[in-house]
Amino acid sequence: QVQVVESGGGLVQPGGSLRLSCVASGSIFYINAMGWYRQAPGKQRELVATINSGGNTDYADSVKGRFTISRDNAKNSVYLQMNSLKPEDTAVYYCNADIKPNRVPRYVYWGQGTQVTVSS
Repeated sequence: QVQVVESGGGLVQPGGSLRLSCVASGSIFYINAMGWYRQAPGKQRELVATINSGGNTDYADSVKGRFTISRDNAKNSVYLQMNSLKPEDTAVYYCNADIKPNRVPRYVYWGQGTQVTVSS
């Protein structure tokens, strides 16, 4: 059974920084792309950043230059370093991972989400 769990959310002042972490656990054969999405109240879930198994990254225009996605393949983990945070970054942040488990078809797994609130 595969699980994806996020951590690191919280309350931060505008201009501050947070680092989100996400780890996949269970009977995993390999992990393809991993990514971060967010959903603000009353809005649809949107892509924040993705990183593939080779380390290639992609970002939403709204976070380019402020957020950095990275991964540690040995730890089945992905991270999101968020700098220069703005109130509009307030949302629940979700991690996802495209995983091929052992003896089970490939599937995209989602975490439960972690709240990020940017407010003075």
